[in-house]
Amino acid sequence: MESETQAETSSMQLGDTNTNNSNVVSRVKKLLFRRMLVGVNDGRFFLGAFYCMDKQGNIILQDAIEYRSTRRSSPSPMEQRCLGLILIPFSCRTSCHVDCSVEEQLSLLSLQKRDN
Repeated sequence: MESETQAETSSMQLGDTNTNNSNVVSRVKKLLFRRMLVGVNDGRFFLGAFYCMDKQGNIILQDAIEYRSTRRSSPSPMEQRCLGLILIPFSCRTSCHVDCSVEEQLSLLSLQKRDN
């Protein structure tokens, strides 16, 4: 009897995990090929089309452009260079912004509130 209860509990937990994973996957799919601006901890920014994300949170951008400050002073001009396909490790990422309409931003916020 106890083993049946444990099996039911573990299958329910797996079902919850699968539901959560499918919600995350569907939200990430909505971001595919959108313009994304990613900041990294050394002050650079990368702008490109969101291509994929792995389980560790690493992001791959397609047709990426790197923007970096030429001087350490605050109002310095930005230098840019084209990179192509790049991987940005989760450990280096400080910010991430997606180019979308106001309505889409509001719907993403409402999804985040429901998940919490």
